[in-house]
Amino acid sequence: MKVAIVQQACSQQRQESLKYSIQGIRKAAEQGAKLILLPELHTGPYFCQTEDTQYFDLAEPIPGPSTEVFGTLAAELGVVLVISLFERRAPGIYHNTAVVLETDGHIAGRYRKMHIPDDPNFYEKFYFTPGDLGFTPIETSVGRLGILVCWDQWYPEAARLMALGGAELLLYPSAIGWDPRDDEVEKSRQQEAWITVQRGHAIANGLPLLASNRIGIEPDPSQQTPGIQFWGASFIAGPQGEVLAMGPMDEAAVLVAEIDLQRIEVIRRIWPYLRDRRIDAYENLTQRYLD
Repeated sequence: MKVAIVQQACSQQRQESLKYSIQGIRKAAEQGAKLILLPELHTGPYFCQTEDTQYFDLAEPIPGPSTEVFGTLAAELGVVLVISLFERRAPGIYHNTAVVLETDGHIAGRYRKMHIPDDPNFYEKFYFTPGDLGFTPIETSVGRLGILVCWDQWYPEAARLMALGGAELLLYPSAIGWDPRDDEVEKSRQQEAWITVQRGHAIANGLPLLASNRIGIEPDPSQQTPGIQFWGASFIAGPQGEVLAMGPMDEAAVLVAEIDLQRIEVIRRIWPYLRDRRIDAYENLTQRYLD
């Protein structure tokens, strides 16, 4: 099966961001992709650099305008799409939500981001209520998808629970970048850590993995910082962490790779991590810290 990632810039103008996403999806479908992943919050700017209540106006219901646009496109192209939205669930309750659209356009399921950061330029706790749907794979015509969003990608527990739930692929829509003031050595360390930890999730669970990211410098609306330079480098990895495709750091790209879900069984027979887990000795993992 061919899978794809759309790596794109995101505009302050919704229609321009939608255009970038749609163009990328069409290119991926033309190359035979049956599953296509978009970056985190790809329908607009990354608004979490500041805390400003006006940005709640960007949120939308699910089903809503974006699921209608991309659902129609999924049905036209006969592909499964994983899109990322700012979900308005109710007044005062908003989520960072990934939505899976099936080949006929209907919503196969959704995942609400569980780990919510609160760091300089990433003030997400102001906007997003933590997810409450758990780490549950979504059944689709192309396989069971374990979807996790950006900050979730640093937590091996999340990937493991998706794998234990029967996920056949791990997918990470992301919006991650540098502070432009960081030196090149620090930038390299950060990017390598991001790539390495996710390849580790693929290896430790014997699953293919897709990690998408956006590109470009998005200014800080408050002008207190230089903004965020999103570093691209979206990639597709196999179940031994092997990199099958990787995007550039500063250009839009459509990454396509062929994966074989039957390799999950092959790999897990010779690297039986799930078999050898000492589940009788892990009870302390539910503690915040062992004092």
